[in-house]
Amino acid sequence: MEQAAKDWGFGLMLDNANQRQDKQIAAIRSFISYRVDVIVFSPIVEAGWDNVLNEAREAGVPVILMDRMIDAVDDTLYTAYIGADFLAEGRRAGEYLIRKADAMGAEHLNIVEITGTEDSTPMRDRQKGFTQAIEGDGRFTVLERVSGDFLRSKGEECMRYLLDKYGPEGIDVVYSHNDEMTLGALKVLDGQGLRPGKDVVIISVDGQQEAIDALKAGRINCIAECTPHLGQDVMAMVDALSKGEQIPKINHPQETVFTEFDDLSELPPRGY
Repeated sequence: MEQAAKDWGFGLMLDNANQRQDKQIAAIRSFISYRVDVIVFSPIVEAGWDNVLNEAREAGVPVILMDRMIDAVDDTLYTAYIGADFLAEGRRAGEYLIRKADAMGAEHLNIVEITGTEDSTPMRDRQKGFTQAIEGDGRFTVLERVSGDFLRSKGEECMRYLLDKYGPEGIDVVYSHNDEMTLGALKVLDGQGLRPGKDVVIISVDGQQEAIDALKAGRINCIAECTPHLGQDVMAMVDALSKGEQIPKINHPQETVFTEFDDLSELPPRGY
């Protein structure tokens, strides 16, 4: 975002709310009082934005939601959304698992799911898309879903809890909603003498370099891509708004899925 703003010649005010909705709301109100031209933010959770976004609308400040959606009856509270299609990411993860089960000749697989931040858009949609992809296939049982809050440390905690509860032999598949939690889970699996990617199928979401390296090493089996490179697209939308132009309500970047079945030898560095 910083580099893109420089490229487009826009001034950029930043405020890190540190995973707290109350701080995000305070930041938005601060930006309104500064009379900024556009507000862009990534809502930590879906609910609870109506009042502050009404204030932005009354002040004539367009709002772009980035990376995460909100739950609002009135969708005129925001001008546009730009971010991943989290539902499609979940579906891609589930479709991979079906392909993997076919290749294994598996009769039954027990799945544990390490989800993202409770009530966030990626958590809800990645879970929903995955479920939609595998539902009706009797080979799959989701044992439990636990929230790791998109943090590596909590990914470790979740994996430790799940292994304690179901035992090393009781879990066949780990579906984790982001790479950070996945990498934390790998550390715990290693400590239990299990081979991630072989003894346990590992499915992740994001595509950061460390996880791609683990995929290439056979320690992760599948990663549904979720690119963070949205800055240039956001600034293009801001530029259009500054000229009084209409912009699409929903905007998704192009994303793919990386799996053990693919040739990843020429995949360029991820940059994150």
